[in-house]
Amino acid sequence: MGGRWLDFLIGSFVGTLIAGILFTLLGIVMFRPLVQWLLGRFMKRLMSDRYPENIFEMVSALTKVSPRYVLENSLRATTGQAIERPFGSPRKFLNFDGLIFSPAQLAVLPADEDAEVDMKLTIGPKAKRPLTLDIPLMPGAMGFGIGISESVKIAMAKGAAAAGSLSNTGEGPLLPEERKYAKHLIIQYNSGKWSKEPEILRQADAIEIHFGQGATAAAASFIPCEYITGKASQLMGVEGEEMVVIPSRQPEVNSPEDLRKLVDKLRTMTDGIPIGVKICASAVLEQDLEISIQAGVDFISIDGGQAGTKGGPPILEDDFGLPTIYALSRAIHYLKERGVKDQITLLSGGGYTTPGECLKAIALGADGIFMGTAMLWAMTHDQVTKAIPWEPPTELTNYPGKLKDKFDPEQAAKYLTNFLLAFVDEMEIALLAMGKTSLKEVTPDDLVALDELTSKVTKVPLAFQTSAETAESGI
Repeated sequence: MGGRWLDFLIGSFVGTLIAGILFTLLGIVMFRPLVQWLLGRFMKRLMSDRYPENIFEMVSALTKVSPRYVLENSLRATTGQAIERPFGSPRKFLNFDGLIFSPAQLAVLPADEDAEVDMKLTIGPKAKRPLTLDIPLMPGAMGFGIGISESVKIAMAKGAAAAGSLSNTGEGPLLPEERKYAKHLIIQYNSGKWSKEPEILRQADAIEIHFGQGATAAAASFIPCEYITGKASQLMGVEGEEMVVIPSRQPEVNSPEDLRKLVDKLRTMTDGIPIGVKICASAVLEQDLEISIQAGVDFISIDGGQAGTKGGPPILEDDFGLPTIYALSRAIHYLKERGVKDQITLLSGGGYTTPGECLKAIALGADGIFMGTAMLWAMTHDQVTKAIPWEPPTELTNYPGKLKDKFDPEQAAKYLTNFLLAFVDEMEIALLAMGKTSLKEVTPDDLVALDELTSKVTKVPLAFQTSAETAESGI
């Protein structure tokens, strides 16, 4: 009896195997004719259906209106409220591509390939306690709880510290672990009510008074309570509140004189660490700069229109604020005109993604560069595979993200360190190729502009002009 069952099972298995092989062979043989038949049917319908009934109508429509606009308008139609887009504006503004460096060779000799290159940045050189970094690159301000998760904050602090840079609390509360792992820490003095106690502010190596940022201007933020729970809500002191509000204005600053009082108060409270402001670039940038100068700030952080954010209304991301190269050029010109360029550190952010862009900005006159989106992508690196294709990578990094527990902070810290060091390495190579051995030696004279608009904005001579023509033009 058992032998017959065994024969039956073997026969069934062999029969199934043979049938599977035959069906596979049949599929291979029929694949091309079947695809050709289906494609023929599709093409015949595509070429004969009336346009209003034709599927190609979507191609035509999406050529006229960007798929991004179609999606965003659908989201607006769903909620009836302003939508929030991560990472800032996708618009293409004038950037640093219109500038190139002038290499050294004969008239100017390259630096020795073994020469040491000084890449240090000092924030607040006139402050009682200046802040000196090993490199001129910094992570941008990202708030714990209101933006990113604890793991991302820890990774950022560790990664930046290993590269000799700093961490910035952003508008969120001070996370004790961030202070523990950060070599240097900027505490952002936000317009909310948290992290303003003297015992917290005294833990800072510099304080940045927040007034605006490139992706959201100076607009208020309204964050539903369900997005800020647990540790973040405790540190912010907002437990039980239905809506967390970050006001549009600093409650202590209602006049230029008030800013001076706040700067003096923070400087005294912290025994002379650098005190600065964070602003977005407006059409009255020079007036904002003048108020900051009169207030006696040690540094100014200016966010250009390409800056990113956890999420902001597209109208603020796309249609507010000067693009970075305009903002930087105007700020440099005004600080020089006022004779304070060497006294006030100028930090620039907003859309920086390559070492070349960073070094060009420094050549124009920026002292340091802060980056957000580019660093966040570098940190997540291959961890994005934990999210895609079913979820966006932001679910790994955002505080309320569904996949934040899968984020590995140790890996992210390593990748951030490598990212920063690789940027610095390329910038050092570029400096040597210009005959420089210090970041402080690079100037606008090391640049030429490829188009008239870039030349006009940056005051850098055009590449097709000779040095004599440049002298005559006064650029």
